[in-house]
Amino acid sequence: MKIALDAMGGDRAPEVNIVGARDALALSPSMETLFLVGDADTLEAGCLQHGLTDSRLEIIHAPEVVGMSESAVSAIRRKKQSSISVATDLVREGRAEAVVSAGNTGAAVAASTLKLRHLEGVERAGIASPIPNEFGFCRLLDAGANPGAKPRHLLGYAIMGSVYARHVLQVENPVVGIMSNGEEEEKGTDFTKETFALIKDYVDSGKASFDWRGNVEGYDLFMSRLDVCLCDGFVGNVLLKTCGATAKAMTKWLREGMEANPVRKAGAFLARGGFREVKDRLNYETYGGSPLLGVNGICIIAHGSSSALAIQNAIRAAAEAIQHDVNPHIVRAIKAIA
Repeated sequence: MKIALDAMGGDRAPEVNIVGARDALALSPSMETLFLVGDADTLEAGCLQHGLTDSRLEIIHAPEVVGMSESAVSAIRRKKQSSISVATDLVREGRAEAVVSAGNTGAAVAASTLKLRHLEGVERAGIASPIPNEFGFCRLLDAGANPGAKPRHLLGYAIMGSVYARHVLQVENPVVGIMSNGEEEEKGTDFTKETFALIKDYVDSGKASFDWRGNVEGYDLFMSRLDVCLCDGFVGNVLLKTCGATAKAMTKWLREGMEANPVRKAGAFLARGGFREVKDRLNYETYGGSPLLGVNGICIIAHGSSSALAIQNAIRAAAEAIQHDVNPHIVRAIKAIA
């Protein structure tokens, strides 16, 4: 397999991308080529510094960078030699099968949709971000690519998300629900009610390959068996950032409480194994990145503050999507709507 990494993307680029690439190559004997895309002089010096000498690595020069605060679409159109643009071009040209980026999320989405286009039958791509819960992970879809979604787009997300869960995550019968303010069918906005009815009709037709849960609430993200939670990109992005901020705040408050006096410190020391387990479960680094489902190629979007471990796991996520042929499965499932 061949994967292109936007080496200049992210808050700590390019160092964490170089180290993450090195570690991913060491753990991936099936990797044929890993393209490191960015300023060649900078990347060559970084590879030398961090001992990245693997013959499967190829540096592709891209002198420009899309900043984290830049307007996504205009930046992609203006900066044709940016690292995210050039990395995506490698997929479009067939030289790479996937692109991974921890840079500007909007730029990664724009580059993929403008350059790779959508899969046949797909109207809008969506970001499927993992949320840890009691049963493993729930994929929040869409987490920010399409804030002005239509009900038919969420039907597409239900199909794409369940395909990803089934074929890549190995979930036998994915459970899909739509975020609302109550479980009852009559709850929600006009948008969620119309979406509910559309998906229910699809399920009743016998074409669906997932278990339709219907309306779900915030509680269900963490405490219920839910593999895909549907929402528009605006709601999804707010939810995702709220979950991340809550986890950080709870960790901080717990640390402050446990360090308040010597007795609590002793208790914290004895319970350190349990605390470490919870921390690992909440740690985004362990799952690396979120797939942009619906584009004609694999695109994995990593967190802007990704560490080397997160980049390593984002590359792994891209490799898994390639290995399990997720896009051909999506195309077949979308065609079944007709």
